[in-house]
Amino acid sequence: MSGANMDKSITLPADEIFRNLENAKRFAIDIGGSLTKLAYYSTVQHKVAKVRSFDHTGKDADQALLYEISEQEEITARLHFIKFENTYIETCLDFIKDHLVNTDTKVIKATGGGAYKFKDLIEKKLGLKVDKEDEMTCLIKGCNFVLKNIPHEAFVYVKHADPEFRFQTTHPNIFPYLLVNIGSGVSIVKVETEDKFERIGGSSIGGGTFWGLGALLTKTKKFDELLQLAAKGQHTNVDMLVKDIYGGGYQILGLTGNLIASSFGKSSTVDKEFSKEDMAKSLLHMISNDIGQLACLYAKQHNLSQVYFGGFFIRGHPVTMHTITYSINFFSKGEVQALFLRHEGYLGAIGAFLKGAEEDNPNLYSWGENYAGSSGLMSTSPDVFPMQRSRSGTFDMLEMDRLERQLVNLPLLFDPSSYVPDTVDLTEDAMAREYWLTCFEDALEGVAKRAVASQPDAKDAADRAGKFQQKYWNKLQTLRHQPFAYGSLTVRSLLDTREHCLNEFNFPDPYSKVKQKENDIALKCYQKVIRSLDALGWEEKQFALVKGLLAGNVFDWGAKAVSEVLQTDPEFGFEEAKKKLQERPWLVDSYHGWIERLKGPPHKCALIFVDNSGIDIILGVFPFVRELLSRGTEVQYSHRLLYRSRPFLQKNQQL
Repeated sequence: MSGANMDKSITLPADEIFRNLENAKRFAIDIGGSLTKLAYYSTVQHKVAKVRSFDHTGKDADQALLYEISEQEEITARLHFIKFENTYIETCLDFIKDHLVNTDTKVIKATGGGAYKFKDLIEKKLGLKVDKEDEMTCLIKGCNFVLKNIPHEAFVYVKHADPEFRFQTTHPNIFPYLLVNIGSGVSIVKVETEDKFERIGGSSIGGGTFWGLGALLTKTKKFDELLQLAAKGQHTNVDMLVKDIYGGGYQILGLTGNLIASSFGKSSTVDKEFSKEDMAKSLLHMISNDIGQLACLYAKQHNLSQVYFGGFFIRGHPVTMHTITYSINFFSKGEVQALFLRHEGYLGAIGAFLKGAEEDNPNLYSWGENYAGSSGLMSTSPDVFPMQRSRSGTFDMLEMDRLERQLVNLPLLFDPSSYVPDTVDLTEDAMAREYWLTCFEDALEGVAKRAVASQPDAKDAADRAGKFQQKYWNKLQTLRHQPFAYGSLTVRSLLDTREHCLNEFNFPDPYSKVKQKENDIALKCYQKVIRSLDALGWEEKQFALVKGLLAGNVFDWGAKAVSEVLQTDPEFGFEEAKKKLQERPWLVDSYHGWIERLKGPPHKCALIFVDNSGIDIILGVFPFVRELLSRGTEVQYSHRLLYRSRPFLQKNQQL
C-alpha cells in the first residue's frame, strides 16, 4: 500500500490515540521534516478512594467503625502528546475536527520547520489560527519540563550491555546543561535557567548532511532506511585506520591501530566497489565523530558535565546513539557522558504547548507520566516488538497527569542526586525481573476479582475489570521484551503501572474494602499498644519500638499467608508477628549505635519512609514516630514517589 493511500485508510480509535478529545483544549503542534507532534490539554473525570471518616482520638471501640473509605468523582488535568508521520497529518486533522466537542480554543501554537508549510491546512481543517513560536525556545522549554517531571528521563546507551539503556537519576537542580540538537545542522545550546539559554556554537554538518550524502552514495532516499543500511555495514572496509598506515598503533601519540585515521580513506586507494551498507556506516561514523568532538570541546570550555543529545538524527536509533556515545567517550577520555532523552521527540511540542498555556501556569504543578496511556521507549525500535505496533507502527503516545500536590526534593537526604529509593533494578537483574513479572502476572486475576468486589453496585464492573486485566497483561508482556520502556524497571514502577491501568477503567483501589477492615482493626488496637509501650522502661521501650517496625515490614495484608490468617482469625497479628522475629544479631544490626544516638541530645530531624495506612503502619510506624516527636524531632514523610517528599508530621500533631 502506498503512503498516499495509507493516510486515507488508517483507522484512529479514540480510546487508543487521540484520547479524551471531547474535553480537549489548548492545542500545540510541532511539525518537522518527517514527523508531526501534537499536544493538547484535557480534563479527565475518574473515581478516587477517599477516607470518609477517621476518628483521630483513637479511643477503644469494639463496634464503632473508626476508618471508612468511600469512592468519589474527581477531575484531573492531563497532557496528551501524539507523534505520527507527516503522511497522516490530513487524516489526523479530520479526526480531531470530527471529535472536538467542548472546546473554546481559538488558537493553536505551532513550531518546527513544517509549521509554515502546513499552516493553511491546519487553519482550514480545525478552524484555529496558527500562532508560530520560536523553535529553539520551545525545544528548551520542553527539555526543562521532562527533566523536572520524569524521574528516569535521561539515559546513557551502552551497546552490547544488558541492558543497553542505563537510566540516570536526574539531579534536583537540572541547570546548567548543554543541549546538542542535531537536526539538518547542529545547534549547541547552553541552558542556565528556566528562561536563560544561549546558542554557543554549532555546525552545518549534521543530520541533513548524513541524509543528503547518504542519498547520493546509496541512492536511498529515506532516512530510516539509511540507518538500517548503516546498522548492517562495516566501516573498516571504507575507512582508513591507523594500522592501515603504520601497520599497528601509533604508540607515541597514543593512537590504537583500530582508530579511524581517514573517513572514506580507502575509497581513493582501493580499486573496488563498496557496498551501500559499508558506505552508510562510514558516513555515520564521520558525522557522529565530528559532532561528538564539537560537543566535548564546548562542554569543557563552559565547564559543563551534563550533555544531552536530541533532534531527528537521534530518534532513539541504537546505531546512532552508539556512534555518538563512542565519539563523546573517546574525545573526552571518559570525562563526559552522552545523555539521551526518552521523550526527545516531543520536546518542541511540549515547549509550544507550555508557551500557549502560560496563563494556567503549568510549571507551578508537578506532572507524572501515565503509563497506561504512554507508548514507552520501545516505540523507537519497531522491529524489536511488533506486537505493540500491530495497528500501523506509526503512532507514539505520551500522557502526563497533574499530581495532587507539587512535589519537592526531599530536604533531609544528604545527597538527593545520588539517592535511589528502589533496592532492586529489575532492568539490570534478569532473574529478579522474571520473578517479579511472573508474580504480577499470577496475581492479575485476583486483582481483577477484587476490583469487581470493590464496586458491588456497578453493573459494568466485571466488563471494566476484564479490560483492565487485558491492558495490564499487555503492559507486562511489553516489559518482558523491553524492560526499559518506562525508565528503570522496579517493583514500584510495576505497581504504578498497575495503578494507572486500574484508574483507566475507574477502579481507584481494588483493596479498599480490605484496607478498611485492616485499618479499623489497627485503630481499635492502637491505644492498647501505646499503653503497653508507655508502661516499659526507656531502653526496653526503644527495643519494643524497633521490633514493632521490623514486624510491620513482614506483617502485611498483601502477603498471601497473612491474608489467609486474618480472614480466619482477625485478632491474630502484630504481637504474633513480633514473636516470630529472629533473635539479634540481625543480618544488618545497628541497634546499639541507634540507642547511643538517642541517649544524646535530640537530633534535628529524622527520615521515615512509610506507606499511607495498614496494620504495619498504624501499629508499627506510628508509635515509633510518636516517640521521635516526643523528643522534639522533626519528621518528614515520603509516600510512593520516594525520591521526593512533603512535610507530614509536625511536633504538635497528635498520633
